[in-house]
Amino acid sequence: MNVLLITIITLSALGVLAAVILYFVAQKFKVYEDPRIDQVEEVLPAANCGGCGYPGCRAFAEAMVKSDDISNLYCPVGGAETMQAAAKIIGKEVAEAAPMVAVVRCNGTCDNRPRTNKYEGVENCTAVANLYGGETGCSYGCLGLGECVDACNFDAMYMDEKTGLPVIIEENCVACGACVEACPKDIIELRNIGPKSRRIFVSCVNEDKGGPARKACSVACIGCGKCEQVCAFDAITIKNNLAYIDYEKCKLCRKCVPVCPTNAILEINFPPRKPKPPVEKKVAPKTAPAATKTAAQPAKDVKTEQAKPAPQVEKTIKSEQPVKPEKAEGKVVQPEKKAEPAKPKPTAKVTEQKKEETTGKGVKKEAPLKENKAVSGKKTEKAGEKTTKPVAKKKPGPAGKKDKPEK
Repeated sequence: MNVLLITIITLSALGVLAAVILYFVAQKFKVYEDPRIDQVEEVLPAANCGGCGYPGCRAFAEAMVKSDDISNLYCPVGGAETMQAAAKIIGKEVAEAAPMVAVVRCNGTCDNRPRTNKYEGVENCTAVANLYGGETGCSYGCLGLGECVDACNFDAMYMDEKTGLPVIIEENCVACGACVEACPKDIIELRNIGPKSRRIFVSCVNEDKGGPARKACSVACIGCGKCEQVCAFDAITIKNNLAYIDYEKCKLCRKCVPVCPTNAILEINFPPRKPKPPVEKKVAPKTAPAATKTAAQPAKDVKTEQAKPAPQVEKTIKSEQPVKPEKAEGKVVQPEKKAEPAKPKPTAKVTEQKKEETTGKGVKKEAPLKENKAVSGKKTEKAGEKTTKPVAKKKPGPAGKKDKPEK
């Protein structure tokens, strides 16, 4: 009985002594923890998705309480409201960040990117990416095995059987970034949702040159630079044969979309474009300028003719009218006689021709016209040919008279 009692008292004393020692040691090496960490953790959605860049919500709460600047911290699941509530607890202000959403930067559907082989093995994108380039000629595109869908904890993604590409449900996406980390090809990116959920981005990550890229996929970016030329905000850059649109600089003007020759630039949630009416090009004929000049010249001539007065015609008309004598103070004014033009004197040739045309009885006969040419009695040589004096023809004269040759 005494032994049992002594044992109990001894053990109790040792326990109390150990507790006192542990208490003083704990107080000596006690680690202070801010109570606000627990308060912030209660505000967070407790998704533990890792979208904030920390292993869980507890680690994110500690980072918020301990950091002086929380502008780089953001909980994509809770959003702006959660961040404002957490900042209020720690007595700090946080800037409102634009909401983000995941986008798939690959448009290599079964129609745009033909399959060249068939894979049989582990249904995992990481395993296939480590093994070879994939079932198509594009080694940069989506493998279509759905590892990103498995990594999503919010049911915001699914695989489309027709296209073989992942589809993101914008309403469920919290931009946690789990799909971005899970994709071995880095074709998924977080971008701003944009006003009215509108956004523009290049749906291609192929860095090959234009020819091989277009051969592997019909909608691949070929790095032509046309989109960069039309952008007035320097939002598009060309690097490694690939165009990239900076969502912070992009003003959603959509000028880059129609100029892309391969339709590699996608515009999401925009209203359909109005079709432009076809413009008919009027091709003017080549002879049109000459015709217009020739047509313009007579018009000018007509105007000049109409503008010029005709003094000569008026004078002739006045001269043809008889001038009436005017009486002035008993004197008669006679009209002036117009000087008649002098008639040309008939030449000897014409008088002789008239004499021959008239017969002795006064009967006039019509004589054939003769060529008025000067005939010389001498022979002339022209270009090696000789010409002689023509013989005059005799004409029948009146009876009883001898015929005389014409001179």
